[in-house]
Order: sequence, then structure tokens, then C-alpha cells
Amino acid sequence: MDLDTTFAALSDPTRRHILSMLLEDDMAVTDVAEPFDMSLAAISKHLTILTRAGLISQEKRGRVKWCKLEPDALKDASVWMQSFGQFEAINLDAFETFLTENKLTGENS
Repeated sequence: MDLDTTFAALSDPTRRHILSMLLEDDMAVTDVAEPFDMSLAAISKHLTILTRAGLISQEKRGRVKWCKLEPDALKDASVWMQSFGQFEAINLDAFETFLTENKLTGENS
């Protein structure tokens, strides 16, 4: 899968929570839905997005649909993010202050 699809799937906190839950073990769709205050249809949409991104797989076992984490699917995203590890960590609050101050002084010029 491409990085855009992966990051789009990861952009939603509900989907990230689902992935965290699946770190423990495979889960039935109804079990995945249990901790959320939303309909089963809404959870199914989240699961479809995760499946299309290749982050999870779903299979029917008997009458129950199960979800399984696909850990290798995050490999490309992880490699891409680690490439930024070569740079010194920056203080984002200080950077934001710097940008704000420069924007203000730039407007007054």
C-alpha cells in the first residue's frame, strides 16, 4: 500500500485505538465495537478503511467476522518516519513561537 493510504487510515483516533486493541489478539467485529459509543455500522466503516489500507485483515469464521492486525503493513510508514530520526529533535512549541513572532514582525514591516 502507499503511504498516503496508510497515513489517511491512521489519521483517525478511533482507527488507531482499534489497531491498539488488535495488538493483543484477533477480535470479533462485535468485540472491537464494544468499547466505542457508535453504531456497529460506523465501526464497520472504520474497519473497511483499515482493511483497504492493508493494516488489518478480516475473515469469516463460522458466523463471526474476525479482525487481525497485519503488522508488516506499517513497515513502509515506519521506515519513512525513522528517516527523520537523523535530525536533532526540535521543540515544536518554541518553533511555533518563532514562526508567530516572525509573522508578526513581518506584517509590521
